[in-house]
Amino acid sequence: MLLQSDTQLNQSSYYEASVLRDKVAEPLAADISADVVVVGAGFAGLSAAIELAQRGYQVVVLEAERICSGASGRNGGQAIIGYASGQEPFEKQLGKDAAQSAWKMSLEAIDLLDERIANYQIDCDRVHGYLYVAETARKARALEADVKDMEQSYGFGCDFVEGPQVSRYIQSPRYCAAAFERKSGHLHPLKYGLGLARAARSLGVQIFENSPVTALQRGKRLRAATAKGSVSAAWGILAGNCMLAEHGPEVAPEISSRIMPVGTYIIGTSPVDPALCERLIPGNASVCDNNFILDYFRFSADHRMLFGGRVSYSTRTPHNLQEVMSKRMAMVFPELRGVSVEYVWGGFVDISMNRAPDFGRLDSNLFYLQGFSGHGVALTGLAGRLVAETVAGQAERLDIFSRLQHRPFPGGPWLRTPSLVLGMAYHRLKDAL
Repeated sequence: MLLQSDTQLNQSSYYEASVLRDKVAEPLAADISADVVVVGAGFAGLSAAIELAQRGYQVVVLEAERICSGASGRNGGQAIIGYASGQEPFEKQLGKDAAQSAWKMSLEAIDLLDERIANYQIDCDRVHGYLYVAETARKARALEADVKDMEQSYGFGCDFVEGPQVSRYIQSPRYCAAAFERKSGHLHPLKYGLGLARAARSLGVQIFENSPVTALQRGKRLRAATAKGSVSAAWGILAGNCMLAEHGPEVAPEISSRIMPVGTYIIGTSPVDPALCERLIPGNASVCDNNFILDYFRFSADHRMLFGGRVSYSTRTPHNLQEVMSKRMAMVFPELRGVSVEYVWGGFVDISMNRAPDFGRLDSNLFYLQGFSGHGVALTGLAGRLVAETVAGQAERLDIFSRLQHRPFPGGPWLRTPSLVLGMAYHRLKDAL
């Protein structure tokens, strides 16, 4: 979802400026039928469409705006293993065996992303390497504990370093500890998403842009209605996340309270000296700290610093956004102080209450995929595969996620935003202290 009140901000995305989109697909203007109707042409919807088309299903995708105009085309581009919640919800609710299966599937998500890039020749600036950093002694101990737990419980190892050794991975005075792993990494998300759309179309998938679903009639056959047409299908997949709540709030009201739109923002600098990029982040990894309200950043293929992390739970863009983000960037990399900022953009990501993904069924033939909570670049591909498996009759893997219990955000539609604003103020103060 975009920040609708900030037109100028929405138009200043580095990602949009660095791609050449295809001509806008015509909106749906007829009553048609298909085997499967997918609502949402972001990573999750396109991935589901590809998986289903590969299995021989006739698929129609309805997109409210443009392909990947929401979080899929505006995010930090970090392709990360695991889940924003960590493994705790899986372990506590489902047990060790299911938690192990969920972890293995998160590794599969990265492999699947790389397979699709290779198979469909998607040029999206893919880079391997991910760095988790800590800025205080307390945060360093938490990071070390996480690294040890993942190695002991799941056999996944990271290179953990402290003190002067941190400079092997990042040249910043801000961090006292770091953990590096080679499976995660980063990419240009909009190039990747547009590549998925081309792949889906090559398999016969029909994609209609500017076609928000206004009503969904349930039953043995589903009927998804738009302003000028409809799709009748045996199966349906809701993959609109935050945008579904904006464009079709009555389509799935029973799950809308289980996710919350959170605004996140990124600045993109002018290109800097490639030698400086290599000195600041040797190996060109993607970086994220372990604060509750975190900073994440990386260098683009054309040597711009893309620095993100300022968040808003109020749906309003923070004041002095460019200035605030530039100052945070300079705190991490003093050598970038004064570098001009050419792009400032933002958008909403969907988070669940416990930050675990929320996948499941609304009816026997209607599925939903939401709650990626900032880990959607890789996890959406897995989600698309799992729902396609279920449509084809193999539901075991999707059921691991559908068994997770998710609570609605407290306060209802009117009070949950003020409650979260207060909660984030507390966590921001806690991180600062």
